[in-house]
Amino acid sequence: MIDAALAAAAGPAPAPARAVVAPHAGYRYSLSIAAAAYARVVVPEVVVVLCPNHTVPPPIVSAWSGGAWRTPLGAVAVADDLLARLRAASPLVVADTRAHQDEHAVELHLPLLQRLRAGRPLRVAPVVVAAPGADDLLALGDALADVIGADDVLVVASTDMNHHEAADVTRRKDERALRPLLALDPAGLLATCAREQVSMCGVRPTTVALQAARRLGATRAELVRHGHSGEVSGDDRRVVGYAGVVVT
Repeated sequence: MIDAALAAAAGPAPAPARAVVAPHAGYRYSLSIAAAAYARVVVPEVVVVLCPNHTVPPPIVSAWSGGAWRTPLGAVAVADDLLARLRAASPLVVADTRAHQDEHAVELHLPLLQRLRAGRPLRVAPVVVAAPGADDLLALGDALADVIGADDVLVVASTDMNHHEAADVTRRKDERALRPLLALDPAGLLATCAREQVSMCGVRPTTVALQAARRLGATRAELVRHGHSGEVSGDDRRVVGYAGVVVT
């Protein structure tokens, strides 16, 4: 499925990027959109995957420490050196596995990353981001940028867009959220989702990723593809939106 989705992702040749925003729904629904975004980027050895918190009460910023994550394609080592520096740089970040145990929003990205790094080393820094306030999120983005510095690291924000409303409503709400996202305005994205009641589950990790990317010199965000689950299920009454964005 992954190979077919990557092969079908027409577009320019892969190029270095600062960040990717991509969905984490079941592959049947969102793989083509995630693959379209990933096919545009050169994936380096180290990838930070920032994901939302679906299972543990906030506030929490939880970095998985040590070991590896295993998928059907093999093990992906944890970039514990980067995470140790991030914990030192930000008092928000704790070494904790609890928030990851029943979370899916990192693991659906890993096989895509593994295929794009086939035959080459890959290390992942998984972080659950559930700090509620804009100031904390922007500060976390600054800390992440400081930790990455001149290193070749890709930041991934794992998120779906608006949830469980009619397709036309979700389309409108997603468009409102995408405006500040594509303008590289992390605070504006957070405020828009709150004001317009856009249930973008990964708005917080996306806010952090945008802030880090801006600090690292990003000047452009491109919407590669946008869609929703009804395009697959045929039911437009209650859908989830998905977007693939590349930040360079």
